[in-house]
Amino acid sequence: MWKRYLVRCDQPSLCDASLAILNTHCVTHKALDTIQLVAKYRADDLELGCATTPARPARPDKPTLVHPSMVPQRKGKIGRAQLLHALAHIELNALDLALDTILLAANHGMEASFFDDWLLVAEQEAHHFLGLHKRLVSFGFGYGDFDAHDGLWEAAEVTRDCLRARMVIVPLVLEARGLDVTPSIMAKLRKAGDAGSAAQLQVIYAEEVGHVALGAKWFGRLCKQDGCDPEEEFREIIQERFRGKLKLPFNHEARERAGFPARFYDHELLLSSS
Repeated sequence: MWKRYLVRCDQPSLCDASLAILNTHCVTHKALDTIQLVAKYRADDLELGCATTPARPARPDKPTLVHPSMVPQRKGKIGRAQLLHALAHIELNALDLALDTILLAANHGMEASFFDDWLLVAEQEAHHFLGLHKRLVSFGFGYGDFDAHDGLWEAAEVTRDCLRARMVIVPLVLEARGLDVTPSIMAKLRKAGDAGSAAQLQVIYAEEVGHVALGAKWFGRLCKQDGCDPEEEFREIIQERFRGKLKLPFNHEARERAGFPARFYDHELLLSSS
């Protein structure tokens, strides 16, 4: 049962505010407005409401969005700046996906604790973006100074009709992949003498274990509610909705800490041969 109520009639609902942020072009305002929205929500100052999910979130004119294969790979300091830009772009998309998930869940009639969890995700993604952008600025660049790939929002598009599928594709595939690759990225940054960027990634890594855990929790609950076998449903969603295969190696330890055991994902039907 929803337990938050509108205090002042001139205030938007949670869904209205989430949609407004999704439609915000300025990425800094988007992140800061999200943090402010979560604080207002926690003060019991918002009703849930409802809103139609947007086809795409608003974006500034830059970066130019290209196919992943068209993003150039550079070395040295510029290469590290490009890496920070790519990671900031991922976190910005993760923020938009979290807000979009709130709208999707409202339309599915989810309980209040779901919104507690996903607003925490949105808040943390906002901080992740701001932290990475601060590191990027320290290199003399800003968001939009490098090209970025345009495949991340596809996760919203292919799960628009199914909250179970959203839990699989976003936290249990995309964010879980972050758990696999982030330790090696941090090691490379430390080797290059960039302790500041590595420290920022350490914060992100720790919090995204929690995001995967929330995905596993709610996927399990939704499967139980709908009478689905979680392991079979996970594999079916991957095969039907995820473009490509899951990539090795897996960070089994971090995934296990998130309550996401290998029997779900370490399956020959789902794995890339490369």
